[in-house]
Amino acid sequence: MKKIMVFPLLMVVLLSVMLCTGTVYAAADGKEIESRSSKWGKDYPLQYKSYMETSKSDDIRDVLKESPALVVMWAGYGFSKDYNAPRGHYYALEDNINSLRTGAPLNPQTGPMPTPCWTCKSPDVPRLINKLGENDYYTGKWARHGGEVVNTIGCGDCHNPQDMELTVTRDYLKRGLDAEGSMPYAKATNQDMRSLVCAQCHAEYYFNKTPWTNKNGEALTANVVTYPWDNGFAAEDVEAYYDSRNFKDWTHKLSKTPMLKAQHPGFETFITGAHGKKGLSCADCHMPSVKDGDETYTSHNVSSPLDHIEDTCLNCHSGTEDEFKSTVATKLARKNELSDIATDVLARAHLEAAKAWELGATEPEMAPILQDIRHGQWRWDYSIAAHGSFFHAPEETLRVLGSAINKAQDARVKLRVVLAKYNAADYQAPDFSTKEKAQALIGMPYDKLVDEKNQFINGLKQDWFKESEKKGLYDEESRKDMTLKTSFPN
Repeated sequence: MKKIMVFPLLMVVLLSVMLCTGTVYAAADGKEIESRSSKWGKDYPLQYKSYMETSKSDDIRDVLKESPALVVMWAGYGFSKDYNAPRGHYYALEDNINSLRTGAPLNPQTGPMPTPCWTCKSPDVPRLINKLGENDYYTGKWARHGGEVVNTIGCGDCHNPQDMELTVTRDYLKRGLDAEGSMPYAKATNQDMRSLVCAQCHAEYYFNKTPWTNKNGEALTANVVTYPWDNGFAAEDVEAYYDSRNFKDWTHKLSKTPMLKAQHPGFETFITGAHGKKGLSCADCHMPSVKDGDETYTSHNVSSPLDHIEDTCLNCHSGTEDEFKSTVATKLARKNELSDIATDVLARAHLEAAKAWELGATEPEMAPILQDIRHGQWRWDYSIAAHGSFFHAPEETLRVLGSAINKAQDARVKLRVVLAKYNAADYQAPDFSTKEKAQALIGMPYDKLVDEKNQFINGLKQDWFKESEKKGLYDEESRKDMTLKTSFPN
């Protein structure tokens, strides 16, 4: 990625603001980072006030209701239970806790998810890693750290508490960059850092099971967050990385495909697009320089650049707000058109594969079909899971979506041959046109999951925050005026 200082004046202003006080946001021992953003806000009130504006992005949008095919595509995986469009940073931790995906644990040793599911949601995570060590932090169940991870994404995730410089607080990003090789972390410029602090979370990752021995001599396994960038950043590069390791996130409940789940590869897609290649950073567009009276500062209301076009797009481009919104709407419509085709084709491929297995298809017959489904769904997911990919890298996004459709169609053509062999050439996939029909089709006990989750929300979740208050960790200000919102009845 080219290193171009796009807004030198902005950087001077930013650094001046960041270095204007001598406050150190760490405990007396220098190890425990201050994870309560309101404490930082005392010295940086404008930045903190703008950060709290992310609370206005509070609508719950049930993506499974909008696209029921996803339920079939994720059968056997947590995302088939509950998947909402992301809200503002203010809600990142709340939505993680409330999601049906994280289950309804009864104590620190129970529940469906491992500890790394906290990793991108809170500055309490780097605080815990500093305190416990990486392997210890990544060991055990998600519920283990419930009374410790209580503050949503904030200042301590991106700033060095000693000097307020931008910093990467999660070492897996450094390791991923160094493994890929073209952008070693040690050579990162300040402009690079304005993207890398975002790449700590807005990137593809998996949990690498890592054996280790604790101080008591116990042999344990840590689920270490790892970036699969050894071969490069492209969808096919990461696909090859996973294939070479026979890695799978889960086995599909219906088709028995060893599946991959893309997370949110925003960084990878951004650097392949026009803005990334020109040397812009994430912050240039999502955290623009704004004025409050005579003071200029960096907005921490991380949101769509379309919400502040006069401070973002129009800094570099000519044109009107309406013209920019029209252009983006066109790009989004093109992505949605191909994505909708891909989801329908992939869902049908899973259902047709399930029928083939039911009729007695053999593993040798199904192996090439499952490989096509695996690769097709991976490419679909990689191209859209970052949400903004259609704008960051529209050509690449459409290219990868096209290849996803081709892979899925290849699988279905091969399935027709297998189905015909077992006298089911005319088989038609059952109706999955609503979220309810799709979840019933995959055998999901949705009402039971909701009942258990509500018991957790009204029980153990409340205990976690009481525990954190006693420890002096909980930032009440960070949840000011927050109301409980979920896609399920509560």
